[in-house]
Amino acid sequence: MEKQLPYSMAVLGLLLALGMSGAAFILGVQAKKAVSAQQSVSVKGLAEKAVQADNAEWTVTVSVTAETFSDALAKLRQERPGLDTFLIEHGLDKTSWQEGAESVTPHMIDIPLPNGGTRSEQRGYDASQNIVVTSKDLVKVTAANKDILSVQATGKPFTASAPLYLVSNLEDVKMSLIGDATENARNRAKEFVKHDGVKVGVMRSASQGAFYILPPGGTSDGDDYGGTYDKTTINKTAKVVVTIVYNIEQ
Repeated sequence: MEKQLPYSMAVLGLLLALGMSGAAFILGVQAKKAVSAQQSVSVKGLAEKAVQADNAEWTVTVSVTAETFSDALAKLRQERPGLDTFLIEHGLDKTSWQEGAESVTPHMIDIPLPNGGTRSEQRGYDASQNIVVTSKDLVKVTAANKDILSVQATGKPFTASAPLYLVSNLEDVKMSLIGDATENARNRAKEFVKHDGVKVGVMRSASQGAFYILPPGGTSDGDDYGGTYDKTTINKTAKVVVTIVYNIEQ
């Protein structure tokens, strides 16, 4: 009996050791799975492509000054047909125009004072009217914008703002870029983890960042909330950024 006791104790110790080892193994596997489920990688995806404006918006103005309200309005209406003729001669017919209301306001000037200050004083009236031209013929709008300088040189009271060149299908452009940016994000995530013996799993979350319409060769500022929209050029670069979080699998 005394000889069997050490043997029994040895067997019991071995069984306890095996049990503890097995429990440790099981807990280790579960812990590894738990950690693996919590691991993730956050990456930004970028996509860009060339786009071209297909619509132009151009504002031209006739403005005059006269001594009285009625004279200013009459002078405005006298000069206005010349602006109409200029637009029509450049192939921009009235169907593309949106005429603003006639406006007559006091013409104010600053009068110097002996103490070095100034005071405002009315000297007649200013009268003006805007015409907003919207056209898909960007060549005609661009040519008219250049030629209006020649008309101004003759003394005509016409002015014009720089044309705005717009892209009409911005939403389609954005959607196509989001798909490309998402693919770019996954490829970046794969590069981050390829040396760690793990792989990129399912997408955990995704968000779209700024959407940019830039001039050719233009750069985006990461601080531009919502992005930027260049309207000064016909040829542009569209760019979108997305942020995606992927699960990491062992």
